[in-house]
Amino acid sequence: MNLSILVILGVAFALVYLLRVAHVGTLIAFLFAGIVAGPYGLGLWELTDTWSFLGEIGIIFLWFSMGLELNTRRLWQMRDTIFGFGAAQVLAVAVMLFPLLFGITPWGILPVIMVCLLLSMSSSSSDLDLLAERNELQTTLGRQSFSILLFQDLLAIPLIAMVPIFAGKQFNLGAEVIDITVMSVGLIIGVVIVGRLVLQPLMRHVSRLKSKEASLIAIFLNIIGWVVVMEFVGLPPAIGAFLGGMLMSETLYRHQVQSEIAPYRILFLSFFFIALGMGLNLPMLAANWWLVAGGAILLVGVKFIAIYAVARLRRVHRREAFLIALILAQGGEFGLLILQMMRQNGIEAIPFQHSEILMSVIVVSMIMTPILLAIYDRLYESGKLVSGARARKVNIGATEKPEVIICGFGRVGQTIAKMMESQNIPYAAIDMNVDAVVRGRNEGFNVFYGDTAKAAVLSEIGLAPRRTRAVVIALDNASIAKSTVRAVKQATPNVRIFARARNLEEALILQREGAKLALPETIESSFMLGEQVLETLGIKQDKIDILLSRLRGDNYATLSKILDRNK
Repeated sequence: MNLSILVILGVAFALVYLLRVAHVGTLIAFLFAGIVAGPYGLGLWELTDTWSFLGEIGIIFLWFSMGLELNTRRLWQMRDTIFGFGAAQVLAVAVMLFPLLFGITPWGILPVIMVCLLLSMSSSSSDLDLLAERNELQTTLGRQSFSILLFQDLLAIPLIAMVPIFAGKQFNLGAEVIDITVMSVGLIIGVVIVGRLVLQPLMRHVSRLKSKEASLIAIFLNIIGWVVVMEFVGLPPAIGAFLGGMLMSETLYRHQVQSEIAPYRILFLSFFFIALGMGLNLPMLAANWWLVAGGAILLVGVKFIAIYAVARLRRVHRREAFLIALILAQGGEFGLLILQMMRQNGIEAIPFQHSEILMSVIVVSMIMTPILLAIYDRLYESGKLVSGARARKVNIGATEKPEVIICGFGRVGQTIAKMMESQNIPYAAIDMNVDAVVRGRNEGFNVFYGDTAKAAVLSEIGLAPRRTRAVVIALDNASIAKSTVRAVKQATPNVRIFARARNLEEALILQREGAKLALPETIESSFMLGEQVLETLGIKQDKIDILLSRLRGDNYATLSKILDRNK
């Protein structure tokens, strides 16, 4: 057992290292690790229920993360690209695939439609991984790709409900339409009622405990609770996780939640890809290699042409349209889940052997995409392709693209926020005091709950290189302020940091950590009092300004020496 674990971890590390050097998505490395260590490779592991369970958890975390991105405000802001570009992409792919599949397979019309829709779905996990590694999530390319993936996730809910129809079972069209409509409306009402009236107050009480363990348990309870509810009504657990993420996205804790679950999401997604690799039937692939290879090439080619055409019709730049089509050209996890679900429940919409070949086609297409993308990058960088404009940064609104980050939302932080608003400067504030956050949001401030000492949380609310112009640290806890400066420098090494300090000693410490300016409250309040006294005594303002400038000079170095002598 221990040797097997050592070997699979060693194989995974070697593959991750090699593929990372080759600029290929690292999640694919875990798929190869599963193939190498699985029953058809070295035979170190079998695809047991344990591995399948770990893989299902990975999908659950993925769908929960996707749901977190889908709050109603963001959905409204991106409605054109989600319901325009996303719907057009799915329709174009399905229309192009239908005559091909109907002509070369013995399937009926409904199964062919079902497979066309399943193949129009892309791999959310590998695509988001690729976009993140390329630092493209906040570009036009990233936003358009993400919008398509969101539409596909929304489409998944009615597709799951319609599986019995595609399987050729008797059905009442009117009743099915009513059921799907009621389900969709119910989900929307559930997001509004449960998210705002139940989940938000619950998370508020948990946050007051300031316990990471309690917070994680609450998050997991939210996920598992909705997974159980979906299983009870006969829907896949991934839909429950997606709904749980949507509910959490309506709260002010979504950035903190996204940061806290990120390590678990990556871990269990790795298990999912390992399980995929183990389940890949290599003898079947060898016997039908021409079908699998041809099917994968056909799928990637058709999806690329369809998505590129739709993108160009929407006036997306040529290079961005090319990359969007290339990144989204593979099959996805949703197709694998539906095909697996039908096999487990005995739903033979298409023959089981054909289903196994189709699953292999999807997996191979997922492997092809990062490899093709790496080849494209090499050709583009070498100048062998016609160079185009680089992906442009997209304007996604002030709340999504803050120029100033305010860490701490007490009286000082609120004052800074009011000053930013008066000059129409987009900002985002963050604080661990849930009561201060709730009050601030009720008063119209753009403030979120989260740990300022974590670089991942700061990045979630908008801290980014070359975009954030300044960070204000308005915390009254010296230790947390110091950790926050370090977190900010970790995420954006060159950003200018302006900090509040209680005294001169803390101010000097924060400046040594990397703050451009740290103002000690006790000293500055003394200066203000002294200034008023000198004005009352008739001292001219220019002389007062020279005195204060001398005392503030060299980061209070002169004043520090005076205070040291008096200790």
